[in-house]
Amino acid sequence: MDTSESTTDDGATPEAGPQPAQARARGWRRWAMDTRPLRRPGYRRLWSSTIVTAVGSQLTAVAVPKQIYDITGSSAWVGYASLAGLLPLALFALWGGAIADSMDRRRLLLITNSGLAVTSVLFWLQAVTGLESVVVLMVLLALQQAFFGLNSPARNASIARLVPADELPAANALGSTVMQTGLVAGPLLAGALIPVIGLSELYLIDALALCVTVWAVVRLPALPPQAGAANSRAGWRAIAEGFRYISLHKVLLLSFLADIIAMVLGMPRALFPQLAARTFAPYGEGLALGLLFAAIPIGAVLGGLLSGTFSRARRHGLMVIAAVIGWGAAIVGLGLTTNLWVAVAFLALAGVADMVSMVFRGAILLSAATDEMRGRMQGVFTVVVAGGPRLADALHGTVGSVLGARAAIVGGGLLVIAATLVLALATPALRTYRI
Repeated sequence: MDTSESTTDDGATPEAGPQPAQARARGWRRWAMDTRPLRRPGYRRLWSSTIVTAVGSQLTAVAVPKQIYDITGSSAWVGYASLAGLLPLALFALWGGAIADSMDRRRLLLITNSGLAVTSVLFWLQAVTGLESVVVLMVLLALQQAFFGLNSPARNASIARLVPADELPAANALGSTVMQTGLVAGPLLAGALIPVIGLSELYLIDALALCVTVWAVVRLPALPPQAGAANSRAGWRAIAEGFRYISLHKVLLLSFLADIIAMVLGMPRALFPQLAARTFAPYGEGLALGLLFAAIPIGAVLGGLLSGTFSRARRHGLMVIAAVIGWGAAIVGLGLTTNLWVAVAFLALAGVADMVSMVFRGAILLSAATDEMRGRMQGVFTVVVAGGPRLADALHGTVGSVLGARAAIVGGGLLVIAATLVLALATPALRTYRI
């Protein structure tokens, strides 16, 4: 929001209101992404580092399964590698949340980002030396996910110390938009670079990008734990206290449940190959599959670019409910259509709804929790965000093989809408929450 005084070119304050062009510009700014948090030096440094790593991390995310498939010739091993990374991610995210509440978060970010950079260098070394060991790759993947689990809670919990409460939705929108852009641009860039520079160099690019992140974190202000939290130990007792805190604060619990409902019941990505091969086969299986996987991130990016339309809303709980219902409705639309381009449009709308949900769920976690608990809340958040889609893959894949892809998708979307309405009506804590 522009609060500066309007002046003419010669410095005089105009006697009348803004000219039509100025008014239109201000109107367009209300639609565009809210960039107020970037005025905060600490947040700007944290966010700018994300621009580089959002793409770099996706290069590694493409390189690892590609290398495993090249070695084994088996998609099953690619799936096993994904599961190999889930357990360390979940365990270390919970522990990392407790650590983030008991030590300087800037220091923790320095340690974990350095660990991620070293891991990327190790990925590069095993590739450039031609080791061709799936075991080594899975061990390195588990190590990488462990560092990510330690890093993510501290990174997200720091945002509330860098921007005021009324800018938290805007800050989350800025960060989520960059990450979603990385999900689109990273794989495309990896596909273009592999034939030119080879697979091993993708790991090296990621390592260099992480060095930029380390430099940005060095320039952050100190983020020590607030009074009373510094003496706490980051053990299982602290983790249990985090879950107890969630149980005593309904709005936090309900925000997690809203995401679980949306992702577990309504994330149909496991059925995209089946849709591409059968429902949308006339459009070309390869084209259909690529568009289906890209549509949700593209929609999320568009939602982020237009986040000025919603990021200033104060009824955060109601926005989460509306977004999850919107997600479910878009998924129902996907299941009902046999036109690829209509399907892509519905998935893009789902991506917009997911962006809105992410923005306000993140804002609720940062505003409703006290600072000494924010790390642990973000640790649980990381587990929910990572685990929900994986559970959805198993659920939708099983139901889709029995009932068919379209029936499973429509049923899942309807269940999302019904479950969210029940959640909103039965428990007012979420729908009445506002900042």
